[in-house]
This record gives sequence, structure tokens and C-alpha cells, in this order.
Amino acid sequence: MDSLMTLISVLVPMFAGFFIRVPKPYLSVLDRILSVLVYAVLLLIGVSLARVENLGTQLDDIALTTLWLFFCTVGANLIVLAVLGKLFPWRPNGKGKGVSVGVSGSVRQLGCVVFGFVFGKLMRDIWMPSESAGMYCLMLLVFLIGVQLKSSGVSLRQVLVNRRGIRLSVWFMLSSLSGGLLFAVSTDGVSWAKGLAMASGFGWYSLSGLVMTEAYGAVWGSIALLNDLARELFALAFIPLLMKRFPDAAVGVGGATSMDFTLPVIQGAGGLEVVPVAVSFGVVVNVAAPFLMVVFSALG
Repeated sequence: MDSLMTLISVLVPMFAGFFIRVPKPYLSVLDRILSVLVYAVLLLIGVSLARVENLGTQLDDIALTTLWLFFCTVGANLIVLAVLGKLFPWRPNGKGKGVSVGVSGSVRQLGCVVFGFVFGKLMRDIWMPSESAGMYCLMLLVFLIGVQLKSSGVSLRQVLVNRRGIRLSVWFMLSSLSGGLLFAVSTDGVSWAKGLAMASGFGWYSLSGLVMTEAYGAVWGSIALLNDLARELFALAFIPLLMKRFPDAAVGVGGATSMDFTLPVIQGAGGLEVVPVAVSFGVVVNVAAPFLMVVFSALG
């Protein structure tokens, strides 16, 4: 019943948002609200981590587990998407603008988690936000993402007509889940369902961190969060290099971030031609991620 309620809490607001359109002049305001909500969710994840007893003794395990999960999932993505590019060759003709996007945003997001953790430790005996506050923020976040997609003119038809974006999203998700299974069989105490759930964040760190915290506790939530943040950092650094030889891998390696945070880098490296592919890919992955995470975490 808890898993069903979590699924409803995540998916219903997102699809409800698709029925609301705001005028384009207000999209910038919506973007700012979303940015604030992302930081609020990350802050609350840090606070939930502060509630864990004897966390200091688990930090080494968290770091090593995150590194191995990242290696399994992102490594599988790169291999499969590189092979996909060879089977269906594609060389974007557009010339990018050479946009340079730093990793400072990801560093700030990680710093927000650390700040939340420190706040939770200092305020533990004085005042702590409700444990359900993070879920309420997440519900509002995914609702506004649905509104943003609708208001930006992204329709289901536009997504489905981009065959390369759809194909890329399917192979990306299959390779990520394969990496999750590898992580499960090679890590003590991790069931196949848990491995698949941990791999289903697809780079959506604010969602995966909170959903995995709800399902498996703050330690595993932090592992999911750090894994997906590491994906974004890796994508920002290596998309320009990958675009030269493996454009499919360049578009897909950022996962859910390919339609927002890493999109400027994708466009800068590959030109306007790659943008519809990246948006189509990103929409499919963003819709699938919450569903898959909740379903797999409900199985074990």
C-alpha cells in the first residue's frame, strides 16, 4: 500500500501538470521556482541523512558503493550507446556554438545536501522539519515539471515522432537497468529489485534521492543522489568529447538531464540538429524514471 501511495504521489502530479499551460513570459518565473524547489528537496535529503545513527562509520561504504554503482550504470550506457551509434550511424551536420558550461551548478547542489546535513545535526534536539516535507516538495516539483513541459510546447506527439530520440531512450534505459543488475549480483545484500530501483534514477537526482530514501533509508537515498549527481558532472565534462565520435552516447549519457541541465552543452557540441533528439529522449526518460523507481523498490 505504501509503494502504491508513493507511485500515485509522484506520477499523478506530473500528469496533472500536463493539463495546465502558462503563458511563455511566465516560464522564466516557473524556472526560478523549480530551481528553488530542487534546492529545497536536496536540503531535506541532507536533513534526513542527519537522522541516521552512526553515519560516520558508513561513509567509506557509501563512497565505494556509489563509485561502483556509477561504474556499472554509466559504463553500461557508454558501451551500449556507442554500439548503437555504430549500428545506426549518425553524424550531426550542425555546428555547435562552443558553449562552455561549468560544473559549478552540480557542486552547489552537492553543497546544499551537505548544508542540510549540518543543519540537521545542529538542530536535531531543537527543531527538525517533518519527515514528509520532502515528499510534499517533490510532488510540487514534478507537478511544475509537467506544467513546464506543456507550456514549452512539448506534446506527446512531438516526442513520439522523433524515432531516434525514442530508440535512444529505450536502449539507454535497458543499459542502465542492466548495469543495475550487475551492481546487484556483485554487491552483498542487494536484491535484483533493489539494484534495478537504484539504477532507475537515470540522472534525476532530486527524485532518486528522495524516492530511495523513502524505500530503503537515508543511506541508500544518499547513494542514489550521489550517483546521479556524478552522472551530471561526468556528462558536463565529457559530452563535447563524446559528440565527435559517439553522438548517441553524448546525448544519452546525461540521462534525464539531457532536456534541461546538460542540453546547452549538447547543443553547443552538436548544434541545433541534436536538440529535438535530446528533448525527445529526455521527456521519455523523465516520464519513465519515477514509475520504474517506485515499481522496482516495491518489489524488494
